[in-house]
Amino acid sequence: MKLTRLAAGLVLGMGMACAAFAQTTMKISISTAQNSHQGVAIDTFAKEVEKRTGGRYKVQTFYNGSLGGERESIEAVQLGTQELAFSSTGPVPNFVPETKILDVPFLFRDKAHARAVLDGPIGQDLLTKFDAKGFKALAWAENGFRHMTNSKRDVKAPEDLKGLKMRTMENPVHVAAYKGFGIITTPMAFPEVFTALQQGTVDGQENPLPVIISAKFDQVQKHLSLTGHVYSPCIFLMNKASFDKLSAADKQAFLDAAKEGTKANRARVDEDDAKGVADLRAKGMTVIENVDKAKFVAALAPVNAQFEKDFGKANLDKIRDYK
Repeated sequence: MKLTRLAAGLVLGMGMACAAFAQTTMKISISTAQNSHQGVAIDTFAKEVEKRTGGRYKVQTFYNGSLGGERESIEAVQLGTQELAFSSTGPVPNFVPETKILDVPFLFRDKAHARAVLDGPIGQDLLTKFDAKGFKALAWAENGFRHMTNSKRDVKAPEDLKGLKMRTMENPVHVAAYKGFGIITTPMAFPEVFTALQQGTVDGQENPLPVIISAKFDQVQKHLSLTGHVYSPCIFLMNKASFDKLSAADKQAFLDAAKEGTKANRARVDEDDAKGVADLRAKGMTVIENVDKAKFVAALAPVNAQFEKDFGKANLDKIRDYK
């Protein structure tokens, strides 16, 4: 009898110990490779979550679109079938329309300006718009300024883009702008892009240097033009219900982990931007550095007039003039 009670006590004690050290596992995914600015972001985030929660939360990391493209991952987070995702803002306006404004071409002067806007009141207010859509937006991070590549010809001016079939993100602002350049737009999820370029389904694509490098687009694209036409943010997204279940301390841990992920991500973008042109030239790409940006801006005048109607000139100017 005593042995039975002793055994029961041991089992109960072991159960309590296991409960005390119970670990909750969550998933986070990206569409790019682990060795990329996005990989650095989620690897840092996962490490920080585990450290800041004393190992009670573990974040499993998935790369190369293994859990689906960006839009699919965001949908999974919204539905709660996946807890976390790290995505460019390409498909985000389909879920949170207020974020469309960030995708307007030539809106940001440089990375310092873009980061200041996102980290300041404008960007932080936009993060709150995700709550009503089933998300907790933890932090803005970065893809970088987008540039154009293609397999057909050098692009030095907007007229060189006419008739090129280009993959675009599944983003209505991007599609409208690129049609303004005379591009034949082909919206497509990122994991499909390399094969589409390889097979000639599309002539080109546009992405920041860190993405072009990590995706090895130099293997299927000959020409790169540093158009810097759109600044591309990234974002840490969490399922709202999953976030709401956390204790106040754990909520802060996840938010702080996302900030650390953003720091690492931006540092990697800066590194890739600094070495990217030389790296891609060495791999055989022709790089046009001195594009006439004024001509590109002028070519979009009719589209920008529509954007001013859609978003309000005052709202666009508030971003353009932010110090």
